[in-house]
Amino acid sequence: HVQLVESGGGLVQPGGSLRLSCAASGFTFNNIAMNWIRQAPGKGPEWVGFINSDGKDTYIADSCKDRFTIARDNAKNTLYLQMNSLKSEDTALYHCATGGPTTGHKYWGQGTQVTVS
Repeated sequence: HVQLVESGGGLVQPGGSLRLSCAASGFTFNNIAMNWIRQAPGKGPEWVGFINSDGKDTYIADSCKDRFTIARDNAKNTLYLQMNSLKSEDTALYHCATGGPTTGHKYWGQGTQVTVS
């Protein structure tokens, strides 16, 4: 029933920008904290960003701070990740996921590929 569908990935040159979207359904989106988590080849999952249910509290990983912005539109059941000044090391499969540090990440989307080269 729960669905998380990411979109917006693609191939971009270093220094470029992308906006990722995650369309959520099957749960009360406005009551659930959301995250972006990425996974590069040969590496484990890396947490990228967190946003609480009403969008007031956000956290971005140090490696992405000042370049990435996490946001949500609860009226549209959509989570966003604005990525600017992209670097080759940002290349990864980007997933959206529910939850947070205390609850864990029960649901993940399939991911959208971001390739910076």
